[in-house]
Amino acid sequence: MGPTAAGKTDLAIELAKRFPVEIISVDSALVYKGMDIGTAKPSKAELEQYPHHLVDIIEPTDSYSAGSFRQDALALMADITARGKIPLLVGGTMLYFNALQNGLSDLPTAEPAIRLKLAKEVEQLGLAHLHQRLADIDPVAAKRIHVNDPQRIQRALEVYEITGKPLTELTQNRSAPLPYQVLKIILSPFERSVLHQRIATRYIKMMEMNFISEVKSLFSREDCHVDLPAIRSVGYRQAWSYLAGEYDQDTFIDKSIIATRQMAKRQITWLRSQNDGVWFDSGPDLPVDAVVQYLCDELHIIE
Repeated sequence: MGPTAAGKTDLAIELAKRFPVEIISVDSALVYKGMDIGTAKPSKAELEQYPHHLVDIIEPTDSYSAGSFRQDALALMADITARGKIPLLVGGTMLYFNALQNGLSDLPTAEPAIRLKLAKEVEQLGLAHLHQRLADIDPVAAKRIHVNDPQRIQRALEVYEITGKPLTELTQNRSAPLPYQVLKIILSPFERSVLHQRIATRYIKMMEMNFISEVKSLFSREDCHVDLPAIRSVGYRQAWSYLAGEYDQDTFIDKSIIATRQMAKRQITWLRSQNDGVWFDSGPDLPVDAVVQYLCDELHIIE
């Protein structure tokens, strides 16, 4: 696990060369078909040689929740271990990691009408207004959810509107925890400036790979719109606004880089709460040897 642009996919492939693992993607954007460049999806060649489960499994118009991920991941993990291999979970969607390890509450499914109403309120009143409303009805959730996290703010308000109960109250009863021994490898450049530079470099590379054409193909579809979770993904949301004529290309790139940095900051904040995680610096070089040695020691393997 680690923030965006930390080198997680490259490290996973290196580990797949050395250990009997199968990779399970823990990424809420990689599940979508046709969204390859903006999600930094592994190449077709990489996916053919080192298959990733839970990549390219749904259309951008479909929804995929943390509950769906947990159910699919547990089924895959059971199958992988039954075949004598080790599940290697790789990604940066911390909500999915949390749901997998700690279980989920029995929350209501999404209500498209309520979700659309809340999305319009964000446009009209601003995210801070909705966060304050959440603070009024569920101060515990509001303290936990960052003011710049639109999906979680809207989900918490959606749950309240559906059930009449605060999210905090409903999340007290969770499903069973993960029935596996867990080794948490946290990969990140220890120097934040390095991570910021990688994020900027990634956007330059994405533009060279014709990211705009990828988003145009979604923009032209009648069944795609800005309120879909897929389109709200960082980078895609800003590109969509650019194609809609809301701002120019330079502004789109700047906004995308800023949003990605903010996402990485949230990811790192969550990762710091993982007291059982082991950190590895991916700033200077990918720490393959150090991670391999750690796994050999923990799994009692002699290379």
